Amino acid sequence: MKRTVPTPHAPAPHEAHGHQSLSAYIQARFDEFSRSQKDVAQYIVDHLDEVAFQTAEELARRANTSSSTVVRFSQALGFEGFPELQGSAREEYRRRHTVTGGTTNGHVAASPEPLFSLDQNPFETAVASDHVNVEETARKVSRRDVEATVEAIATAERVLIAGTDQMAFFASYLRHLLMLLDLRAEIVASPSQEALSRLGRIDEGTLVIGLSAGRPHPLVVRAMKLARHRKARTVAVTDATLSEVAKLAQIRLYYSSNSPAYVRSHTALLSIIQALAYGVYSRDAPSYQERIKAFRLK
Repeated sequence: MKRTVPTPHAPAPHEAHGHQSLSAYIQARFDEFSRSQKDVAQYIVDHLDEVAFQTAEELARRANTSSSTVVRFSQALGFEGFPELQGSAREEYRRRHTVTGGTTNGHVAASPEPLFSLDQNPFETAVASDHVNVEETARKVSRRDVEATVEAIATAERVLIAGTDQMAFFASYLRHLLMLLDLRAEIVASPSQEALSRLGRIDEGTLVIGLSAGRPHPLVVRAMKLARHRKARTVAVTDATLSEVAKLAQIRLYYSSNSPAYVRSHTALLSIIQALAYGVYSRDAPSYQERIKAFRLK
């Protein structure tokens, strides 16, 4: 079938059959894309505000791919090139902000005072971005999913946290927080023999928590697949809603990782980890407080 190339007077490809948003259209077709195109798709869906104003080169860098892949992805969606896709992203971005702007008694609600002045230095820009990430994460995370995660952690016979590379630090920190509460927690951070033996002990009493940023590491995916096969409970904490780790998990917690820097921001991830640990602690604070004291005296 010949692909229809959009013109300035024609509707965007995803709008040809109704008023479907770009994000919804990408999610509906996600399984059709190549592996590198899926990286681009994930980034666009989860970082629409950035994509609306980035160049193809900037998008490629943040999605860990090439600018040519970004262009091919745009064409796979039916656009002539990236500028047309970006135009559609801007339209969705504007619609979102128009809808969420809100009014109060017939008046447009006042915007909160900015964290810093307009002439931000790099430090202030990064801090302001993290501030937005935490706020966006708090708005998007479901209370039901958080409560289910806290319940799963508190009642699991064993918690196995899978996170490699940069996620290994956060896996280790979550394990530390849970051990302070005298909970049995282990991590899988590399394909070592010891780590693989921990995967081999996954059973129905195990809770597997997979941490990922962007494209998940094969070891984390393997842990989630094994957990599903052995009927273990699973939780995904990820910055990509279309991540394979998220698809394999029973409970999904999404965090925003937008950053002006050369690496993703993990401020919101750290906030989620500490909040989950505090949620477990709050179930029985007096009892857990005694356990923490005992642990520190060891």
